[in-house]
Amino acid sequence: MSLGFGEVAIILFVALLLFGPKKLPELGKAAGKTLREFKDATRGIMDDDKPVDKK
Repeated sequence: MSLGFGEVAIILFVALLLFGPKKLPELGKAAGKTLREFKDATRGIMDDDKPVDKK
């Protein structure tokens, strides 16, 4: 399931109406930071699962 241009435009329009133009960049920045932290955390978990090559 992927979002098309129309769906993304509607979501952005509703967000703009709900939060206003001044708050929207702050919300985007916070969402990006949260996703980056989540990605880094899951990468750390996946790296822990890799077997260690003992010689």
